[in-house]
Amino acid sequence: MEQKGVQLDRETISCSICLDLLKDPVTIPCGHSYCMNCIKGFWDEGDEKEMYSCPQCRQSFRPRPVLVKNTMLADLVEELKKTGLQAAPADHCYAGAEDVACHDKVSAAAERAERQRELEGSRQTIQQRIQDREKDVKLLQQQAEAIDRSADKAVEDSEKIFTELIRLLEKRSSDVKQQVRSQQKSEVSRVKELQEELEQEITELKRKDAELKKLSHTEDHNQFLHNYPSLSPLSQSTSSIRIRPLSCFEDVTAAVSEVRDKLQDVLREEWTNVSLTGTEVDVLLPQPEPKTRAGFLKYSREITLDPNTANTLLLLSEGNRKATFMWEQQSYSSHPDRFTDWCQVLSRESLTGRCYWEVERRGGVYVAVAYKNISRAGGSIECEFGQNDKSWALDCDNNKYTFWYNKVQTRVSGPESSRVGVYLDHSAGILSFYSISETMTLLHRVQTTFTQPLYAGLTVYYDGFENSAELCKLK
Repeated sequence: MEQKGVQLDRETISCSICLDLLKDPVTIPCGHSYCMNCIKGFWDEGDEKEMYSCPQCRQSFRPRPVLVKNTMLADLVEELKKTGLQAAPADHCYAGAEDVACHDKVSAAAERAERQRELEGSRQTIQQRIQDREKDVKLLQQQAEAIDRSADKAVEDSEKIFTELIRLLEKRSSDVKQQVRSQQKSEVSRVKELQEELEQEITELKRKDAELKKLSHTEDHNQFLHNYPSLSPLSQSTSSIRIRPLSCFEDVTAAVSEVRDKLQDVLREEWTNVSLTGTEVDVLLPQPEPKTRAGFLKYSREITLDPNTANTLLLLSEGNRKATFMWEQQSYSSHPDRFTDWCQVLSRESLTGRCYWEVERRGGVYVAVAYKNISRAGGSIECEFGQNDKSWALDCDNNKYTFWYNKVQTRVSGPESSRVGVYLDHSAGILSFYSISETMTLLHRVQTTFTQPLYAGLTVYYDGFENSAELCKLK
């Protein structure tokens, strides 16, 4: 057992090039050790190829490894020399060479076994990936079929709804037509009755005029005086007729036009919830977030602010894209959607799918998104963006950023900028805020699950300055 231990130590501290005990031992990156001069000479011979390999395991290195003396091995060699261990005699060199060849075969077999295990592991990984991708293909096929079914149903249902709407409009048109014709018939009948009465009165007046004319031509005074009292008195004249203007049905046209205008307004305001322009059909594979501003701009949305939600201290301008804090109350009508105590406003458009927008700010503002059912009335903190589970808000003060959600604040570091970009992937549950200058810098990213359509929100500080926030035009 002792002799076997000595032999093991000899193999450990011998150089496989010179077969002598290691002199100035160095260990190369693969883990094998050699005399410094031996490995230098070995590599110098193949220096023209600029490829440097291990004489034992044949592993190659580029660039040429830097050789550093292994002090631990050097100390070990010195200690073993003190115990009487020496290099193998000269007449054992041939046997040593055979040992090296045998060692090479063993090393090759061991390396083959190791590489075989790696190969089997790679095959298992590939086969697992094939199974996963086959599942993905099947799921995508199911998704495609579900999309087809959903689209067919949407088309069918929308056709039914529009048919009902068209029928309703046709019925209303028929009702108006019937009412107008009925009123027309009634009015014309009344006019004809008056016309007949007038014609009868004219006939009577003409007859009376003829009698008076005949009497006026009587030459006998006594006869004239005798006949005069017998004349029937002139009947009471019909009151003067008030003729209506020929445009008596114009108010009907005006009323119908008003209905048309209101319907157009409703369709124009609500059509963003119906239109599929710019909307992506969700698939099962995750969609990567854009890497450049140009990539984000592909998902840009034109967003406007809803005056019915604006606090009365906010002045909306620039086509309802800009909100400015004013000390004077604005003359907004009463509306249940209005924020009564917080200087906040929501967008008119709902946001689903993948959307991107930018906000240009002056002074302190909150850039937020919120569900439609966020509380509006009163000064409760539940109405403030970021202080509930229905809104997410980035507080952009002059010198710092803070993210708020459900009363929890997160300090955010990033370059100060007057413009903030917001990226939303509704189906993936991603909400990201960026500082926009010459470059885009990520400030904060949220990963969650959105259960309702979102609306863009703005809060403007009321600190004595005309702070403002504007939804930028990006197209």
